[in-house]
Amino acid sequence: MTVQSNMTVKKKLTEKEKMLAQKLYDANYDDILLKERALAKDLCFEFNQTRPSDVDSQKRILGKLLGKSNGDFCIVAPFWCDYGYNIEVGKNFFANHNTVILDGGKVRFGDNVFIAPNCGFYTAGHPIDYERRNRGLEYAYSIKVGDNVWIGGGVQVMPGVTIGSNVVIGSGSVVVKDIPDNSVAVGNPCKVIREITDSDKLTNWDRNVVASS
Repeated sequence: MTVQSNMTVKKKLTEKEKMLAQKLYDANYDDILLKERALAKDLCFEFNQTRPSDVDSQKRILGKLLGKSNGDFCIVAPFWCDYGYNIEVGKNFFANHNTVILDGGKVRFGDNVFIAPNCGFYTAGHPIDYERRNRGLEYAYSIKVGDNVWIGGGVQVMPGVTIGSNVVIGSGSVVVKDIPDNSVAVGNPCKVIREITDSDKLTNWDRNVVASS
């Protein structure tokens, strides 16, 4: 008679499973992730070479690339990402030229998010010590952007950041910490400078200019 062990053997995680679990993983030497990134880069290349007037082809390519979309959205070429399947965009999403999304972790955008040119969303990071970094190890911490958010030109969003709803991020900001709802934030590092109030409906960004109705 054999004695069955009560010990359970833990399943070894794949590098992709580690990536999605926000653990250190092999980004540079894992065959599966290398192939998935190559596929995403080919789709990005195809999208970026498509004529801007060929909207149907652009939507078809983005449909293959992105993980989830909800309603109408627009991404203006050139656009680059790592995997694509970790990107989710809401209704009325708009990303201008040169948007880069390193989506080893989930990157979720809510409804009515406007992104100006030259912005980056980076879930990927590397160990501070060079030994692990040189082995190709990295981590991927998810990024979340709420509803009704305007992100100015050249903004860089770092791993693990949550940007709330009804937020404006000023141009050139580097967002390293969470930004709460209903706020204007700017700087490097990006900090909240004030709340958004009803008085903002009466002016443009420049408070000396009255907004037209």
